[in-house]
Amino acid sequence: MNASDARKRDLAALLHPMTNLALHEERGPLMIERGKGIYVYDIEGKEYIEGLAGLWCTALGYGVEELAETAAEQMRKLSFGHLFGSKTHEPAIALAERLKQMVPIDNGRVFFGNSGSEANDSQVKFVWYYNNAIGRPEKKKIISRRRAYHGVTVASASLTGLPANQRDFDLPIANFLFTDCPHHYRDAEPGESEEEFASRLAANLEKLIVDEGPDTVAAFIAEPVMGAGGVIVPPRGYFEKIQAVLDKHDILFIDDEVICGFGRTGNAFGAQTFGLRPDTMSLAKALSSAYLPISAVVIPEFMYQPMVESSRKIGIFGHGFTYSGHPVSAAVAVRTLELYEERQIFAHAAKVAEHFQARLAALSDHALVGEARGVGLIGGCEMVADPSTGRAFAVPGKVGAYCMGRCQEHGLVVRNIGDTIALCPPLVITESEIGELFDRLERALDDTLAWVERESLRG
Repeated sequence: MNASDARKRDLAALLHPMTNLALHEERGPLMIERGKGIYVYDIEGKEYIEGLAGLWCTALGYGVEELAETAAEQMRKLSFGHLFGSKTHEPAIALAERLKQMVPIDNGRVFFGNSGSEANDSQVKFVWYYNNAIGRPEKKKIISRRRAYHGVTVASASLTGLPANQRDFDLPIANFLFTDCPHHYRDAEPGESEEEFASRLAANLEKLIVDEGPDTVAAFIAEPVMGAGGVIVPPRGYFEKIQAVLDKHDILFIDDEVICGFGRTGNAFGAQTFGLRPDTMSLAKALSSAYLPISAVVIPEFMYQPMVESSRKIGIFGHGFTYSGHPVSAAVAVRTLELYEERQIFAHAAKVAEHFQARLAALSDHALVGEARGVGLIGGCEMVADPSTGRAFAVPGKVGAYCMGRCQEHGLVVRNIGDTIALCPPLVITESEIGELFDRLERALDDTLAWVERESLRG
């Protein structure tokens, strides 16, 4: 099959997620055929550095034989097993035990799903179920943040603070509130320090809670680093100040680690990097290095016990998915966590992150870049019309889309989030490969700058 045939078949059969369907009809797809390490190859054999680890997820890179062997072995032994009605199997037990040991939640209980969206959707239901169980039926509102991304199911999309994920879907539904996005570069007042900005955001959050009524607000959800919202790293002191507000008003903290979990920020979890004290956690993506779909929600004992009593009253805990704890996915996830430990992946990622962040910071000197930001092996490069003032381009996303296309031409797969280029390579990337990644990105930035000048887009 050649690229032309692939394009025709795709356009005739697929409905693509997170895609401008009109542009896709005009341009067609990039068909990726195989992958190895940090590289993927299209149908014509062209090599690309996978600069976003797929969708923030392929932490071990492509073609890890141990994971393929684990999947095949488990498929032959027990190809499917469920957890409904007191059934269980070894892979689900083993994975739950490992996660309990890893997460910063004492004596947690683990619930499995298939995606980050399902995990966060389940978080909403668990919070509501828990508050009903302890006699607080009015404490149901959940606060998210503008530009947050928590998924696309009805409840998780209601937590997602990106207009395109809600517009024309009749979202958000009731009981979801939004507070400030913690982007100091874009949203701070003139002369406002990071600490002052963080204090103002914490004060705004408290005002929202007080105005709504603390007895009606159940939880606050946050990513340690906002991913799909533009790689937003929190300002100094932000989570410490936010946590104090939550503690004061008895509000649960849901930590969405779907992108940040498993080594991405320099520690096992973003909670450790930024000093979060979460009540519950959502995990997915790198949990299996994306080799098979699986997610997890970890809840504390104080939430679990009232849920037990409610299930006794009702006769069942009426939540779960056919594929919750699927034995093949769970076995692959267990082996993934073992490989992280055996190969010291988190330590390696933290070490090479120094070079990654140095190359990222150097992009701030480029004539098109307003801010280069990141932590660990995650980064964002925001292009602006005027770097001296931070003035954005008149048409948001146009320059970012062009730059993403030029990256692709230079053999680098990235994602533009508006006019920000997001970077999130596999954790196994080496220093020399980081160098090549940024060399390709810089060539694309130079191409984009020349195009911006030709088209007189600076305004």
